[in-house]
This record gives sequence, C-alpha cells and structure tokens, in this order.
Amino acid sequence: MGRLKDRLDALAQMQRQELKTEWERVYKRPAPSLSAGLLRLGIAYRVQENARGGLSRASIAELNETRAGQPAIKPGTRLVRSWNGRTISVEVEREGFVFEDRRYPSLSAIACEVTGSHWSGPRFFGLRGQTANG
Repeated sequence: MGRLKDRLDALAQMQRQELKTEWERVYKRPAPSLSAGLLRLGIAYRVQENARGGLSRASIAELNETRAGQPAIKPGTRLVRSWNGRTISVEVEREGFVFEDRRYPSLSAIACEVTGSHWSGPRFFGLRGQTANG
C-alpha cells in the first residue's frame, strides 16, 4: 500500500507537462487535451486500477446495462424544471421519456426542444452526477 500511496502523492506535485508524460506512460497513448487536474485524476485511476485490479464484473455489467439504454432513473419518476417562466415536466419510462405527450429517446432531446440549443439533458434537469441516458 505504501508504494501506491507514494505514487498517488507524487501526482499532486507534478506540473502539467510531467502529467502528460506520466499519462503516456500509464495509458500507452498520447495524453488528451485536459487540465492538469483531470490528467491527475485519470492517472490516479489507472495507477489504482493496475495496482488493485479493475472494476468488478458486477460493476461492468451494471455500466453496460445503463449504456444499453436502461435509464438510471426509475420508470415512473417525474422530472420537473422551470425554464423561462415555463414549467417543464417529464415522465421517465422504461424506453425513454415523455414530454408534452411525445416520446423522446433522451433528456438531451427534450432539453434541446425546450431551449432551442444543445444541452446535456441530465445537467438541464439537475441530475449532474447521475446517468440518465442522455
């Protein structure tokens, strides 16, 4: 454990260029254009993954299920948001979302419909850290 902690502590002291070099070392590919903080987090994840193993099979299955179109929000949930004096109410269904009696494949499609511009649907509805299929 000491060695892992030392490696993680060392990341906190690295400058952006050092982090880019470390990224290339642990991921075996060029570093993406990210802030030093995000590079640090990505490297820390990989270092821990290599030291302790990756995600459990159950976690991988859960992630794949969510990606396969299963909303992380339970069907029957109603999302309500106020936008420019208008109340936006969306019902979560197993196969998507219903807004004003129309079905949408994603919350982002609804957010775009409401605002007229591209939005992250989960962010628009205040779900930031949750996956809501779009």
